[in-house]
Amino acid sequence: MSAKHLIDRPRKKLSPRFYRPDCKACPRLVEFLDSARTRHPDYACRPVPSFGGLGASLLIVGLAPGLHGANATGRPFTGDHAGILLYQTLHKFGFSSAPDSHPGDDLVLKNCAVTNAVKCLPPENKPIASEVNTCRPFLVEELGTVPEGGVILALGKLAHDSVVRALGMRVSEVTFGHASEYRVSGGRTLLSSYHCSRYNTQTGRLTGEMFESVFSRVRELLG
Repeated sequence: MSAKHLIDRPRKKLSPRFYRPDCKACPRLVEFLDSARTRHPDYACRPVPSFGGLGASLLIVGLAPGLHGANATGRPFTGDHAGILLYQTLHKFGFSSAPDSHPGDDLVLKNCAVTNAVKCLPPENKPIASEVNTCRPFLVEELGTVPEGGVILALGKLAHDSVVRALGMRVSEVTFGHASEYRVSGGRTLLSSYHCSRYNTQTGRLTGEMFESVFSRVRELLG
């Protein structure tokens, strides 16, 4: 089933504060999306909105859409290797209706939402600092929906650092580390994990047990 079957399904409209499907604020990303659209005309090739209900107790923040993943399907961590471990783990801990995510599914997240620090596909999966900064206002709004007692889970250092800055804190004081934990504004908790990328999981930098340990802590914090 093509990615188009997923991106064409009806969606709840998001406020422009959270998502602008026509955003062209980053020239390098706009040019790269245009190139990707030419090579893959069935792909979404546009800014990718969050998935799940904003206002949930758990907000997961990744890096950016992957070329053949979220950029293709229009949904974070759907269609790429990183989504395999993420959605399996979400399901195991009761945050997802199914253990996998693919185009055309009816997956529902439970008291959880997933987003990215950068909404558009970057070349080589590496956004530059100005692009992360330009996209941060959307992240600020998304973080603002996490209620008191909620958990923000950052996947990878770039996502961690962007969340820290979005919350008005200093990266030098709130440093990234796997399973690092900080109390942040609004009575919430910031947890971080190594990103569930193909590279990290295949090299053993991140194992399934390590990832599940972080989610065990999420469950403890949420009660």
